[in-house]
Amino acid sequence: MAISLGIRGRVIGLAILPVAVIGVVLMFQLITGKIDDLDQSLRTRSMAIARQLAPAAEYGVASGNIGVLQTLLEKAAIEPDIRGVAVFADNGDRLAQVGLGTWAESARGGLPGDRIHQIEHPDRLVYYAPITRTEVAVDDFNPFDEGAASNGGHTRLLGWVGLDVSRTTTIQSQRDAILRSLLILLAGLGVSLYLAWRIGRQITRPILALTHTVSRIGEGHLDERVAHTGEAELGMLQRGVNHMAAHLQTMQDQMQEKIDQATARLVYQASHDALTGLINRREFERRLERTLLSALQQDREHALCYMDLDQFKVINDSCGHAAGDELLRQLALLLKGNLRERDTLARLGGDEFALLLENCSIADALEVADTFRAEVQRFRFKWGDRIFAVGMSVGMVAINRDSGTAASLLSAADAACYVAKDRGRNQIHVYVSRDIDLARHRGEMQWVTRIQRALEEQRLRLSWQEIHRTDGVAETVRHVELLLRMVDDDGSEILPMAFIPAAERYSIMPALDSWVIEETLRLCQRYLASGCEVQCLFAVNLSGASLKDPAFRSMLLARLQENPVLGPHLCFEITETAAIGNLAVVNDFIDAMRAFGCRFALDDFGSGLSSFTYLKNLMVDYLKIDGAFVRDIASNAVDHSMVDAIHRIGHQMGLKTVAEYVESEQTRALLREIGVDYVQGNGVHCPEPLETLCAKS
Repeated sequence: MAISLGIRGRVIGLAILPVAVIGVVLMFQLITGKIDDLDQSLRTRSMAIARQLAPAAEYGVASGNIGVLQTLLEKAAIEPDIRGVAVFADNGDRLAQVGLGTWAESARGGLPGDRIHQIEHPDRLVYYAPITRTEVAVDDFNPFDEGAASNGGHTRLLGWVGLDVSRTTTIQSQRDAILRSLLILLAGLGVSLYLAWRIGRQITRPILALTHTVSRIGEGHLDERVAHTGEAELGMLQRGVNHMAAHLQTMQDQMQEKIDQATARLVYQASHDALTGLINRREFERRLERTLLSALQQDREHALCYMDLDQFKVINDSCGHAAGDELLRQLALLLKGNLRERDTLARLGGDEFALLLENCSIADALEVADTFRAEVQRFRFKWGDRIFAVGMSVGMVAINRDSGTAASLLSAADAACYVAKDRGRNQIHVYVSRDIDLARHRGEMQWVTRIQRALEEQRLRLSWQEIHRTDGVAETVRHVELLLRMVDDDGSEILPMAFIPAAERYSIMPALDSWVIEETLRLCQRYLASGCEVQCLFAVNLSGASLKDPAFRSMLLARLQENPVLGPHLCFEITETAAIGNLAVVNDFIDAMRAFGCRFALDDFGSGLSSFTYLKNLMVDYLKIDGAFVRDIASNAVDHSMVDAIHRIGHQMGLKTVAEYVESEQTRALLREIGVDYVQGNGVHCPEPLETLCAKS
């Protein structure tokens, strides 16, 4: 395991390591020399004793006087470290001995007679010194004849002196020397370590303080500062860090101010309608929930009005969207002028408005609503040289402790508004559960019956609409979306938004989606078999109910397992709402389909306020920008910014962007300028029957 040393440890290590190495080397040298000296001293002393005993014992051996030898040996044995002393005859017989000793060598004989013989054992040294006598032939008549003396001298071996010397004391002395040396070394290292620690602390304390400050600054504590304690380079570094922190704090404060401003703008935009400045549907529903809670908990009475303009479509169609937008702006200003302090006016979408009257009875609410209706009726809208009169139908519902959910209240008010329209427009109708519920149920059940009949009688059709590149460059693969249509009894086509809500409410969507999938797979097979030169990518829409239906997913998986070659030609479009509501199921479905080469598009992106949060968790290939932002991009700066932001985020995530509801060349040019990859809409290509698809390839 690796050990991470801080700067203080490194400084201390740098200071102590040379001392330790030098100390160990010197101590090793000292100990080695000391050991060698002790051993050599023992050998020298033992050799001197043996050398002295040999001539001293000559007389005793020559005369055979054992007593003299014994006395001599006893005196020699007094010396320290001597275990035993013995005298041997020339034939190896022991003549005298004092103390202990092992003399196996003398018994075997063969010892040299001209020098001292040393035998080394682990715990002792044994010396054999030869005892000799030199005999010289002397001529009494010629005492000074040196030549004769030298020629006539003869050395005779009389025996040996044996000396057994113990090495125990020397070995113990060596151990003591080693121990003392180690203690001295450790003491020296300890002192060196302490001094190194003190020095390292002085050196590293400001560096560690600087490191801590930089770390705190890195964690976001930009008010952290380092104390200015150093000079020279260290002082410059400390001042530099403080200046950097001060600059970063200033920049952060400025950035935070900009973020706060941008957040305030985003919060406002998230809760307000960009066109009229009124609160939007989401914020209105939040306030409605709060008002409903007060009615349930505090038994208060409130009123909800759903208001729809009566002549808006005429103005919008005859004068264009710009005229319609201007009408909505002017009416919003007119209506806001009649609000009480606690009343809430919102634009729900298109020409639909909602009014929340808190702490207001139905009787009082009728007076307020009639004031609004009368103001709108008196209003005249001038566009160019044309003047229009508009009206407003109002549906009203009471909010009390018996009310249901906020969604049911909005639905009831909406139904009441349609009753007002049906009764001649420019009227107010108060919701009554008996008639409205029955009418709504009857209408929805009629659609259910019609959908089931269309499935049974094969009166469903698919049309196709091509998705073009924004820059107009032709691609090797055509990208078309298949659109569902219902054929009515009279042969006319019914667009999906007329019957899809009822199909979703009564769980018929999996059956419709299954029909679309079967027809798409057959179409894909026919297209591939027709030999069309241009490959085609077929995009089909899947509902949230189908995605949650295990039987539908199993059916689709089985079809692709039977014909895996069709997978690369399919692109499934999933609405943002369905994806967010079933995130885990959607991702599992995408994983399964990607194994066959299928692609995916996230449809109506931007319609929900959680779009950007969930986008990173969805593994799609195309991002289809909600047409609500694209439709008015030429006249609405907020819509333009939203499209630009969605496109940039999509590209950042590696997704191709598709803009829906492109109705004009001006819109297409703006999208091309933003950089959106694909465009779709009636201004690009109007839906056509399937029979024309291969003919145009």
